[in-house]
Amino acid sequence: MGKVAQSWDELVVDLKRLRSKGSKVVFTNGCFDILHVGHVRYLKEARQLGDLLVIGLNTDASVRRLKGPERPLQSEAARAEILAALACVDFVVLFDEETPEQLIHQVRPDVLVKGGDYSIATIVGAPFVQSYGGQVKVLPFSTGFSTTSIIEKMKS
Repeated sequence: MGKVAQSWDELVVDLKRLRSKGSKVVFTNGCFDILHVGHVRYLKEARQLGDLLVIGLNTDASVRRLKGPERPLQSEAARAEILAALACVDFVVLFDEETPEQLIHQVRPDVLVKGGDYSIATIVGAPFVQSYGGQVKVLPFSTGFSTTSIIEKMKS
């Protein structure tokens, strides 16, 4: 079971200790408002790229700014706990900024991962990660799964 980091500083300390033992850190981020099988497949695939998977999770305020006033449907605490319960997730840490750029600078992942609707050129933090020899990967989406479509189905 993963850990929900109480702060970025706590996460950095944990990662430093684990890196000293040779662990390779993979980072991704998102809202993960309604966790669905597409998310699970994506996170499992991301975790296979290294030894530890760190998820930067948008705070409730950040989700509202991105998705609108009716989102998120689940609180940041609930979303973090659900993600941390997945076997493939090692750490979950919240971020309130518009993008995870500052968090990526703190984590310094060996691999930065995003889903298939991105290109490497559009991934926030990609130039930074590449600057120190890290990898940036785009993983394909599992088609047919989307939080928005689940919400629309529930409404109808």
